[in-house]
Amino acid sequence: MNLRNELVSLNTRLEVEGCRLRVEQRGQRLNLRGPLPRRDGQQGLSMQRISLGLKADGSGLLEAEQTLRLIHRQLARQRFAWSDWVENNPSGGSTASTEVALNGFQKAFFADPHRRRSSSGSRTTWTAAYLPYLRRLKVLANGEPIQARLLQDTLASYPDGSRSRQQCSTALAALARHLDLELPEDWRRESGGYGLHRARFRRLPSDSQILEAVLSIPNPGWRLAYGLMATYGLRNHEVFFCDLSSLSDGGDRVIRVLPTTKTGEHQVWPFQPQWVERFELASLGHHPDTLPPICTDLSRTTLQQVGRRVSEQFRRYDLPITPYDLRHAWAVRTIHIGLPDTVAARMMGHSVAIHTRTYHHWITRRDQQQAVDTALARQRA
Repeated sequence: MNLRNELVSLNTRLEVEGCRLRVEQRGQRLNLRGPLPRRDGQQGLSMQRISLGLKADGSGLLEAEQTLRLIHRQLARQRFAWSDWVENNPSGGSTASTEVALNGFQKAFFADPHRRRSSSGSRTTWTAAYLPYLRRLKVLANGEPIQARLLQDTLASYPDGSRSRQQCSTALAALARHLDLELPEDWRRESGGYGLHRARFRRLPSDSQILEAVLSIPNPGWRLAYGLMATYGLRNHEVFFCDLSSLSDGGDRVIRVLPTTKTGEHQVWPFQPQWVERFELASLGHHPDTLPPICTDLSRTTLQQVGRRVSEQFRRYDLPITPYDLRHAWAVRTIHIGLPDTVAARMMGHSVAIHTRTYHHWITRRDQQQAVDTALARQRA
């Protein structure tokens, strides 16, 4: 990734959006610069900087953009306070206790032996699934120590039933465990909402719709990427981090997702198997370089950025199906054919608990149907 070009691109987008804040590089660090409230408490704005303490690389730039947008929202709502962003500031506010707790949690997160097996996946998980919610908690803390009430207030700041609310719950529950802090009794009920949103639940594409949509993709490389996601239920970024040698002639067509991905190494079988030929995926066994040319050097990019490229390409082709529609449809397909949930969850690279919660409707329907069929068979006997 060319950081200078990415910086120019980000700041250009911000200007077009009407945001007056900018991310700038000073040496090996990233800062935020723009018109901000005066620190002396007088009326008006002045051009000032906020030191973000972030490395000038792809991961740091992503985090800097998230921070900038949070500050932009605070300014728009007249809720910006220097005490949220500067430790031991002149006005007497301090976020030191919160800062120390969060820094300790971050160190413990990356020191976890399970996470150290996939450093790139851990960085992506931290940046996308933990950091946004911890930043909001820090703002709401306003210098106060982290307590159960603060966790509850942070969770409640996200819309009820949203995926963000569930992800916030996961991040804050992990923080509470680290701090040996007891969560509120109704935490699980309040954090609900993960899984398929009802609207998407009704819109999952059929197999025929999936096969039809690929015809709208003019680029052969992106047709192959689409086919891999449809046939193997891959996450966006996993398409570019797979061992595809088994797709060659005589191979068993079981692909291996590499350990550098978000959830580590796992194997995936094709459902439907005939789609390997339908999408002409066998060619990837000998020529994986026929996939779109995307940077996969994780010293220059992140898994999240790779995944974003895939989503952007789907939108560019105006496809009626999202990448995660393909993944959800693959999961439901395995449920209908009776694949055990533990096996399907392993292939998807997530826990059985998440699998059951996300696909609860279809799993419940399958289990009830099996019970009905068994009861009817006994009656006939």
